[in-house]
Amino acid sequence: MQRATTHHARGSWPVEEAGDSIALSFDDRHRRRCRLTTSAGTVVLLDLARAVAMADGDGLACEDGSWIAVRAAEEAVVEITCTGADQLAKVAWHLGNRHLAAEIHADRIFIRPDHVIVAMVEDLGASTRSLERSFDPEPGAYHGHDHR
Repeated sequence: MQRATTHHARGSWPVEEAGDSIALSFDDRHRRRCRLTTSAGTVVLLDLARAVAMADGDGLACEDGSWIAVRAAEEAVVEITCTGADQLAKVAWHLGNRHLAAEIHADRIFIRPDHVIVAMVEDLGASTRSLERSFDPEPGAYHGHDHR
């Protein structure tokens, strides 16, 4: 079985050398050791020295010198849109105040489904829509993530 032993942040590894990729959900991208199956069907043992929060575009170096690209898998998310930047900033503040994982863009925010949070942002005047897409939230400022 192939072993992936080193994690490399997006931009710090030779992407063009990736021979395969692996699509993982947000929860599955925070791991130290587990069995994974790549998009080509290869079984890989993820065997890192410590648990790492991997992001879309990161790379895994294998013992045999090969590389595997990490991709954010499609999963259920809620898209939050607002009427303007002020309202979007207010919603982002409330999400951050609750320490929620959020993927923030200039005109929208994506979160994982949570009916209580959806009701809160709708009460703040935001619009929400459930959909399936990749989810690659901002890393926490105090969590020591080194990949952004």
